[in-house]
Amino acid sequence: MITATISKRDIAALTPSDVEQLAFRLECDEYTNAFEGLNDWHLLRAIAFERPELVEPYIYLLDLEAYDEA
Repeated sequence: MITATISKRDIAALTPSDVEQLAFRLECDEYTNAFEGLNDWHLLRAIAFERPELVEPYIYLLDLEAYDEA
């Protein structure tokens, strides 16, 4: 099994256009297998942690919910 990784340097190099294309792929959901979609979702999530300003228009794709662990 090959594991894809993306470094902080890779995320720093992303442009708003790159993130827009990623979000478009996620919205279309026309992947050949479930793992391709999951990889894009994990990439968008990583970008959200490192550069939240790029993901702000697409945050709904991450389906993040606030919760209280108390």
